[in-house]
Amino acid sequence: WDSAVKAADMAPGTAMTFFTPNQALDVEAMSAQIIPTTDTPGAKEARVVVFIDLALVTFAKNAQDTYTKGFADLAQKVRAVNPNVDGFAGLTPAQQTQVLTSIEKTPFFQAVRSHTIMGMFAAPQHGGNYQKAGWELIDFDDSLNFQPPFGAYDRV
Repeated sequence: WDSAVKAADMAPGTAMTFFTPNQALDVEAMSAQIIPTTDTPGAKEARVVVFIDLALVTFAKNAQDTYTKGFADLAQKVRAVNPNVDGFAGLTPAQQTQVLTSIEKTPFFQAVRSHTIMGMFAAPQHGGNYQKAGWELIDFDDSLNFQPPFGAYDRV
């Protein structure tokens, strides 16, 4: 996990381990549709794509085939919507939504969705949740300074 710690602190455009550069752009665009940037950081700012890339070469190796097959299907769907773009990331937001809607029941989309959520809220040392963006979104206190609740069990 040392590489994950370093990757989480790297600038966008970091070299990927599993994804090709174009695949990384597509996964980043997909994750940004799943957890969009609004007035708060989204999946892109949390660098979820770094988490997913690292997951696919560590604890989620079993999902590599799902991603490989999914990218082939995704490329076909993208060409059907707009043959003039290089990949999913090149589509307009409306076109991206159209493509994601058409694949939302596939194992590929389900894997990207699950990994996006994990990467958004996992501990930053695992590659995602950059600068604790996900934790800030849900107002999670990671200080470990918790006070036990007082109730009937602690009355004297």
